[in-house]
Amino acid sequence: MDQMSALLRRAMPFQMVSDDMLQDIAKLATSHSHARGDMIYDVGDAADDIHIVSSGSVQHILHASADGPEVEKVMRAGDVFGWAAVLEGQRGRLAKTVCLERTEVIRINGEALMALIRRSPGTGDVIMSRFATMITKEFSAPASVAARVPHLTSAPQAAAVQGSGVASGWALTSLRIAQWVKSPKPYLMLGGFAILLGLWYLTVEVWKLPRFRDIPGLTTVFKEMFNRNPVYGLSVYTPEYYQHIVASVRRVAIAFALATALGVPLGLFLGWSKAFREYVFPVFETLRPIPILAWVPLAILMFSGTETPVIFLTFLASFFATALNTMLGVESIDESYSRAARCLGASKWQVFREVIVPGAMPFVFTGLQISVGVAWFSLVAGEMVSGEFGLGYVINTSYTMVRYPTIVIGMVTLGAVGYITSALVRMVGDAMMQWRVRELALGGR
Repeated sequence: MDQMSALLRRAMPFQMVSDDMLQDIAKLATSHSHARGDMIYDVGDAADDIHIVSSGSVQHILHASADGPEVEKVMRAGDVFGWAAVLEGQRGRLAKTVCLERTEVIRINGEALMALIRRSPGTGDVIMSRFATMITKEFSAPASVAARVPHLTSAPQAAAVQGSGVASGWALTSLRIAQWVKSPKPYLMLGGFAILLGLWYLTVEVWKLPRFRDIPGLTTVFKEMFNRNPVYGLSVYTPEYYQHIVASVRRVAIAFALATALGVPLGLFLGWSKAFREYVFPVFETLRPIPILAWVPLAILMFSGTETPVIFLTFLASFFATALNTMLGVESIDESYSRAARCLGASKWQVFREVIVPGAMPFVFTGLQISVGVAWFSLVAGEMVSGEFGLGYVINTSYTMVRYPTIVIGMVTLGAVGYITSALVRMVGDAMMQWRVRELALGGR
């Protein structure tokens, strides 16, 4: 049963299902063996079971419509086919499936599966939405086919899932939140913050250790941060607080966009072209270790005003991190993929577009997460030197004017906003690399 549940967890429609429901679905599953050349079902056969490849491979030839083209797909371990069993009003198979080798297939009765998931409409709608997405994205079936995937929630809730087969974002988000709350992650996170705040409180306000004598205490900072009439003039209730946040976010956004637009292409070419790397990489590596503060005088001389030097300083560190990680991503791609593409007649541009760029994407988004973090580091340095607004400016001026609680307010805000921006980059990366999520779910590396 555990092995069956593990296999189901690898299948796209069931990846977001709770462990309890996964166990119930596993009870409906039966295993069947097929020899090479066996036809599992043909077009028009009764659409009764969902099939999941356990081992081996199956050729799936889809006939979605009488006048439409055939769509061929090879199904391997973890792939789901036979989805006509969950379509409304569909009694016959739409495809022909033949085993390419000795194959183990898991079968789940469609009616029994629908009866089970109807008991939990919210989760069931996520499963159905992922079926619809799989049908259109992986099988290239028309949207009219995916539109026959049933919606299990009420009409207003189901309105989020249209005939295009796009998954219901709210249902999926609700399920993820529910699973996150049930997992130990949020409580471990809260425990980590509790330990940090507890140590802060004990070292400063209870034990009053010598090295922490001048550090503002937890209660002092908390009262100042949430005070409608702050002693030092800055709290969550003052407009200036949000002006500083907006100024810093705008600078980071501009610098990060420039670093991405310039760093990703540079990193791709550094990793792809050996000749280009020989010319550019030594210069790149010479400039990269120079500290941001060392660039401050040149930034002030090169750019007029107070805004552009800060954006330039923020851009520098972010640019180097983005370009370097992108280059490493290209270098991590197995050369055999490029050779195979060229053997199949792909041009250099096609190899670059279809092999190099997708293959480097995981490293690119890892670099972008690092990039947005170092952008905040360098932003603070720039704002301390020439900024008029921003969180770095707040920290620097608060120190010179002996407003120590405001320093901590700026630091806490900086950490929170930086965490949010990194999370946004991760979300964009996950959305753009669904193929990578799929690969990891199937046990890829």
